[in-house]
Amino acid sequence: MNKSMLTGVVIGGGLALSLGAVASYQAFKGPEYAEVLQVAAVKETIKTPEKVCRDVQVTHKREVKDENRIAGTVIGGLIGGALGNQVGGGNGKKLATVAGVAGGAYAGNQVQKNMQDKDTYTTSEQRCKTVTKSREETVGYDVQYRLDGKVATVRMDAPPSSDRIPVKDGQLQLSEVTVAPRPSK
Repeated sequence: MNKSMLTGVVIGGGLALSLGAVASYQAFKGPEYAEVLQVAAVKETIKTPEKVCRDVQVTHKREVKDENRIAGTVIGGLIGGALGNQVGGGNGKKLATVAGVAGGAYAGNQVQKNMQDKDTYTTSEQRCKTVTKSREETVGYDVQYRLDGKVATVRMDAPPSSDRIPVKDGQLQLSEVTVAPRPSK
């Protein structure tokens, strides 16, 4: 074999080995991207207790100073007796006066009771209660992807902006993923 033929065989063999090694490395290395199949927002309901107050008008009954209504009974009895005394004569007058005292006393008692029941005043009071407010918040995104023919899911803080996720040595490179801006709440 001559020298140039030997050189050609060595160079050709070396080139063939190099190309085979590169092809083998590419096959061993695996895909450079995972295909994004689906993106779903993960939501959480946030419940917050909140105090709600409002002013209400409250009617109060004034304190009664004469619980037995003695003043109304006495005044009614005096007026009833005076009116009864104006009727009839003799024993009839006495009987009318006694009946006037009894009827007037009862009437005076009831008039004072009605006046006491209607003696009220109104104040404004604050009434509060706790209500629970609910709102939904997006806490992440479940991203379904396909890598080497297998389908899997990963949770991300924001959705990816494209339909591919970079892969290095068979692992997703989430730090290199460009994410779309998070939607406003």
